Amino acid sequence: MEHINRIELQGRVGIVRTNEHNGMRVANFSLATDLLYRTRDGAAVSETTWHNIVAWESKDIPDVYGICVGMPLHVTGRLRTSKYTNADGTEKTYYEVLASKIRVVQDDSSPA
Repeated sequence: MEHINRIELQGRVGIVRTNEHNGMRVANFSLATDLLYRTRDGAAVSETTWHNIVAWESKDIPDVYGICVGMPLHVTGRLRTSKYTNADGTEKTYYEVLASKIRVVQDDSSPA
């Protein structure tokens, strides 16, 4: 049986931090995705989910320094979880997407 760990997200960039580790560039940023739906009584609801993204510069991610706040992106990668114990002794689980490909999405909401 083949195991698959693949995630695709499309949304807008929030906070961005870029660094270099051992000569390789990396961007850590948040990505907001929205789910729009209506309740049974017809009220419109917008549900935003924030995702933590790690993007190492590569052939499919050529310019991590070009990622900026508000940019519409399509991210393909895999989900990774980490566990740690915080200062008060509580165990926490941290989820992040390790990006393998990023592309800028044409923004239909901006005026032409």
